[in-house]
Amino acid sequence: MAAEIVNPRSDSNTDAESDVGSDEALFDPAFALHRGGKMAVQATVPVRDKDDLSLAYTPGVAKVCTAIAEQPELVHDYTWKSQVVAVVTDGTAVLGLGDIGPEASLPVMEGKAILFKQFGGVDAVPIALGTTDADEIVETVVRLAPSFGGVNLEDISAPRCFEIERKLQERLDIPVFHDDQHGTAVVTLAALRNAAKLTDRSLGQLRAVISGAGAAGVAIAKILIEAGIGDVAVCDRKGVVSTDRGDLTDVKREVAGFTNKAGLSGSLEDALAGADVFIGVSGGTVPEEAVAKMAKDSLIFAMANPNPEIHPDVAHKYAAVVATGRSDYPNQINNVLAFPGIFAGALQVRASRISEGMKLAAAEALAAVVADELSADCVIPSPFDERVAPAVTAAVAAAARAEGVARR
Repeated sequence: MAAEIVNPRSDSNTDAESDVGSDEALFDPAFALHRGGKMAVQATVPVRDKDDLSLAYTPGVAKVCTAIAEQPELVHDYTWKSQVVAVVTDGTAVLGLGDIGPEASLPVMEGKAILFKQFGGVDAVPIALGTTDADEIVETVVRLAPSFGGVNLEDISAPRCFEIERKLQERLDIPVFHDDQHGTAVVTLAALRNAAKLTDRSLGQLRAVISGAGAAGVAIAKILIEAGIGDVAVCDRKGVVSTDRGDLTDVKREVAGFTNKAGLSGSLEDALAGADVFIGVSGGTVPEEAVAKMAKDSLIFAMANPNPEIHPDVAHKYAAVVATGRSDYPNQINNVLAFPGIFAGALQVRASRISEGMKLAAAEALAAVVADELSADCVIPSPFDERVAPAVTAAVAAAARAEGVARR
């Protein structure tokens, strides 16, 4: 009721709605759904009378505050800290919209927060920062960290996102996870494991080509190497990221050092000749003649949204398994399959960080959900499969304990 008083939902044509056009604001369901925002804070205890008030606030709250001051670890038991994640952005790389700024990013951050709750039972708070300076972002998040059990970095452009995540991991003792990198990587690995199994191959028998050397492309390359893929080459706009190029950023130079065992050079199209796997996280269009030169029973994960790098109709001519980032095609590579369960597992055991082993465990658990149901149109579960979050949560919690980063 209070939220309705402050920002009432209405079908009337308000001044704010006039700004986007009366017809659009009145009849577009997206505007109707977003009116007033998509989330609110809700109390978990009643405040019905003076006795409730004296327990929930003063004087009762003073006892709890004093106990936490004497034993700081009690904050996890007597506040919501271990159940809440900060979803932090600077609005520089939002969905397919690019650098739209912090205010315009808020609908996406709210959406992320409600997905945390819906699919992982994790509370999340959107935080859009009015700076794009990496050090200022780090300092701000470090100062906010006492209120949260974890930090989900979201829609921060590369290469700053790598630096920001690394510095936060160094300075904080709570999980820091850049979902654009690692969520995408976990789901991609899970789907690729099952696609390889479906075609009677192991990861070690596959050579992959990744189109895109940004946040997602780099993270996918790293997790595929960790998982034991045969070889992987990463391509940017200028072609294969290789050690013989003199124009590489520090991040790309690092990538060149652990990928491309075959020593490929040249364009993306050159690299695709004989490749078993295409993974697209870049946009653009791959010519059909290049797709036709891939190996038999190729696996095509064209994940740019809304326009896949290889249209599914073209991909199906040559590939045994096709995946996209879209919900209207089978095998959607959707981050919501990963991040809610990963954070739920990490928070459950009060992990100090999210390790590579925890990400690998998440991918294995996610793949196992549909291991007995595999088909060309089912190498990854639906986000609405109720088995997903419990499986990922349990696997991540177990991995955290095994790797010594769990605190309970």
